[in-house]
Amino acid sequence: MSDSLYNSQGVVNQIDWQQYLYLVRNEALKLAVRLPTTIELDDLLQVGYIGLLESIKRYDASQGYTFTTFATPRIKGAMLDELRSRDWLPRQTRKKIKDVTNAINELEQKLGIPPNDQQIAAHLQLSLTEYHKVLLDSNYSQICSYDEIHKKLGDNLDALIEPDADNNPFASIINDEIRNIIVQQISNLPEKEKMVLALYYQEELNLKEIGKVLDISESRVSQLHSQAIKRIQSKIVL
Repeated sequence: MSDSLYNSQGVVNQIDWQQYLYLVRNEALKLAVRLPTTIELDDLLQVGYIGLLESIKRYDASQGYTFTTFATPRIKGAMLDELRSRDWLPRQTRKKIKDVTNAINELEQKLGIPPNDQQIAAHLQLSLTEYHKVLLDSNYSQICSYDEIHKKLGDNLDALIEPDADNNPFASIINDEIRNIIVQQISNLPEKEKMVLALYYQEELNLKEIGKVLDISESRVSQLHSQAIKRIQSKIVL
């Protein structure tokens, strides 16, 4: 059975929405592995379904995109909008996360090389355990920061997908200079952090799968992911 919905050009779209439910589930599961347990998968699915139906309404096949290519970022965008409306991190935790980014930038300028976990923790006057806890908390906040501007690793860690102006409030200010900085910072990451980003964004493995590939715990993967993003963010001012 197909839904008949008019798109923005007034043309009827005949699309079997049930055929694309897997897109909603895929995007929800990708986000869920990086969210606190208080965020229900069903909540993400519900808003994702709305994003799917909106995509059907707006899809214009004459533009040359497949429906999957068109709908996926909009489904994800609907979920991110829902997450942005929930401020689940305490203010003190958000301050610690910001402090990590500043510490990485300061230490790299001082040392001339990317600082390691121990150096960052010492600079922040935190134990290594406390620092790793901040990194885990930071992964939650990065759902609405890193993913918001639609960064994705390409074949050689130097390709970024185009920002989608409909879902991305930063699209108009992301320029070539910022893109080049991101590409450069990815290439400068410590090897294991670079591998985590490649496996997560390029190969689309979840944290548990990455842990098996690298023979480390899932929580350690999360920490490395968070630290890698913080290194990149420390070089970018949006």
